Amino acid sequence: MGNQPDSEDGGGLATIAKPDELLALHSVTTEMFAMLREWFDVPDHVTLDLCEVDSAVAELGDPQLVAAMAMRKLQALHLLSTPGVRTTTDVVVTIVQDLQRALLQAPSMRLKVAAEAADWDAELASLADLDDTSTGTAPDAADAADPEVDHFRVLHALLVAAVEAVVQSSEGRICYLL
Repeated sequence: MGNQPDSEDGGGLATIAKPDELLALHSVTTEMFAMLREWFDVPDHVTLDLCEVDSAVAELGDPQLVAAMAMRKLQALHLLSTPGVRTTTDVVVTIVQDLQRALLQAPSMRLKVAAEAADWDAELASLADLDDTSTGTAPDAADAADPEVDHFRVLHALLVAAVEAVVQSSEGRICYLL
């Protein structure tokens, strides 16, 4: 019957094969990692303030640090989606759950960061330089789709589908995935 637990280890946990949806996350995590780096200009190295428990209050409101922490989770998920790397179902579910808020907010946070960084005087001055016949890259309507955001949301949906496949193949139990 499909991907049922096929063996038990000494600790009582069954070992099952990683669902295809989880294995597919290898490329998904790579793409999302690169998009977050670009969107939020995340540097190669990020420092965390661990002086005291309240030190994180300001940092956790910083979109760049939120993106960096999501990127770290994507690194972990990338490793766990690698064939042959052993993990457990609860670890996969927890990592994706931890990612959810940042990934849901990333597209709107991206716009907020871009708006704060824009030189609005220069942008307004550039509007005066446009003639009526120019064809720009701006959308025709304020609610027009953004292909990059749409693609990000497709990748995000693949993360959710992978977790659903993990839960379904393990029948909701904690199992080893290999």
